[in-house]
Parts: sequence; structure tokens; C-alpha cells
Amino acid sequence: MKKTHPLLLLILLFTINSCNVYNFTGTGKIDAKTFQVNFFPNTAELVQPGIDRTFTLNLQDLIQNQTNLNLVKNGGDLTYEGEIIDYRVTPMMATADIQAAQNRLTIRVKVQFTNKNKEADNFDKTFEFFYDYPAAQQLSGPTLDSAIKVIFERITQDVFNESLAKW
Repeated sequence: MKKTHPLLLLILLFTINSCNVYNFTGTGKIDAKTFQVNFFPNTAELVQPGIDRTFTLNLQDLIQNQTNLNLVKNGGDLTYEGEIIDYRVTPMMATADIQAAQNRLTIRVKVQFTNKNKEADNFDKTFEFFYDYPAAQQLSGPTLDSAIKVIFERITQDVFNESLAKW
């Protein structure tokens, strides 16, 4: 019969216990089991159809992929709600003949986060990011798809970091 080394058991015990303290997303231990992401309507003056649904789904997917929380329709321990409050295109650089050489799409999203188990974590903040593209391109098709993808990846990650990662 093989004898188990006590030091090996001790290392194994610490390894198993430490898995509850930290994970690779940096969230640590989350004091919740469920979350809900309410629909984020687009209330900006300039309305781009479909981005409200895209943002809502992207935020849900990010939280599901980076935590072990269960998504629920209502009554979640963590609640994300808000609205897309700004969607605008502005010229950024001019050429020698005073024409725009580059445009910038900026999107701002207001987010209210509520943690039923830890009210100190609650916040009401605005998150914003942008995407620059050549002025000769129309903001449609692949250019628009790329812009929305880049902007929403950044904003949803910022929301995640603010609410769960505490970075």
C-alpha cells in the first residue's frame, strides 16, 4: 500500500481552496447567483435601428461567458438597466481643402447597476467609446458593423469591470 505524502495533501488542499478566491476574469468571489440585463432602449437623438438589442445581448453574453452567474428575466441578484443616450458622428480631421478626412462614431450608454446583496456596489454611470473611420466611407454595412462591434466590446467590458471586476 502506497503512503500519501502530507505535504502533497496540503498543496492539493490549498489549490482547491484558492479556486474560490480568484479566477482568470479577475472577478474574485461574486456574492450573487443570478443576474438580469433589462432591455437598453436607444433614446439618442440619432437612432440606429437594432443597436439597442445588440448592446443588451452583448452585455448578457459577456457576463455569462466570464462568470458562473445564471441569467434570469427578473428578480436577479444583480440588475443591469439603462439606455443608449448618444449616437453621433463627428468629423475629426480635415484635409488641405477643408474637407473631413476622418469621422468618429461615438456611442454613450447610461447604466444603472444594482446588487441586492451589496448595496455599496450599486452605481449609475455613463460609459462611452468611439470608432474612427475614413470620411470617404459610408457608415453602413461592414463599416457600421465593425464600429458597433468595437464600441460595444469596449463599453460592455468597462461595465463588467466596474460592476464585477472592480478594476
